[in-house]
Amino acid sequence: MDFRTLAIISVIALLGPLLATPRRWNIPVVIGQLAAGVIVGRTGFGLIDTSDPTLTFLADIGFALIMFVAGTHVPLRTGAIRSALSAGLLRAILVTVAASALGVAIALIFGTHHAPLYIVLLASSSAALVLPLIHSLGLRGRSVLELTAQVAIADIAAIVALPLAIDPPNASRAALGAAAVAVLAVIIYIVLARLERNGSRIKLHKLSANRKFALELRIQLAILFALSAVAVFSHVSVMLAGFAFGLAVAAVGEPRRLARQLFALADGFFGPLFFVWLGASLALRDLGDHPQMIALGLALGVATLLTHATSRALGLPLSFGLLSAAQLGVPIAAATIGTQLHVLAPGEAAALLLGALVTIAVTAVASGWAKPRAASVSGLKAA
Repeated sequence: MDFRTLAIISVIALLGPLLATPRRWNIPVVIGQLAAGVIVGRTGFGLIDTSDPTLTFLADIGFALIMFVAGTHVPLRTGAIRSALSAGLLRAILVTVAASALGVAIALIFGTHHAPLYIVLLASSSAALVLPLIHSLGLRGRSVLELTAQVAIADIAAIVALPLAIDPPNASRAALGAAAVAVLAVIIYIVLARLERNGSRIKLHKLSANRKFALELRIQLAILFALSAVAVFSHVSVMLAGFAFGLAVAAVGEPRRLARQLFALADGFFGPLFFVWLGASLALRDLGDHPQMIALGLALGVATLLTHATSRALGLPLSFGLLSAAQLGVPIAAATIGTQLHVLAPGEAAALLLGALVTIAVTAVASGWAKPRAASVSGLKAA
């Protein structure tokens, strides 16, 4: 790991904003960053050594920060989101039922014996992608709140279920680790809420702003890294630590100044670094050596879209259902954990990520449909 590598990553990461600039394309920033990583990584020119432990550690920090920011996007303080939870939960359950049928079918067809893993993947959503996209598009309305609730529920459930599905012999250990992270997140929320009520947070904010100490940012990072340490020690993905802490902060209320600081830190450096590292880590050439894995990846991507489209039966617009199908963190964690444990077939890790890329591509198109629909619904309500 050296400054040359950081320079390459920082420069090519600009491809993300470059592709996302034309609004009519509706391309998420992450697509350009992943594509840039593929070009300079294992699949392309090999300019980045993704096995470097320092680079991998920085990417893990980026992953934790991305999930934390995603958690803060969940509007837990609004009464509307609480009332939307029941609808979101019902749709998440319906999607899981559909995922169970298709996941078992895919495992039988390809003979991989990974039905539990496929079910988790098909039922999952990516809060790290969907929630910022909803925010950037300015989507509003009851359906958007229900979509937000559904995505948050699906992401949390998938994060907790993934270690159990991919490594059944150590399921109890993973379950205890997830429970420990969840309990700590609740304790953090209680402490933060009390500091908010007694005015301590306001006093700290004024001191930090007047003296330029950035105390809130330092404290938030210390808590995030401590929670991530617990997750790693208990063999749980840092994505759970980041998202759980983000939800705790969202429930208390995140100061705008802190939100801007975290945006600069996550989206300005660590986020792009993670996505470029991820793209560089993809060995898409493995798909060429194992053509059946191309079919598996495409099947997983299409099946994910179909499972989430079933939410249309419970009143969610189809475009929003396709938005909820976007995947990122869970397939990444599945590919990483599966590779480390040597439980995946050759090329299967790349297939999991290919399926995720299919959902992201469709999400980019669906976001273009969703915005006009949301605008028309808002107009009807105003009339």
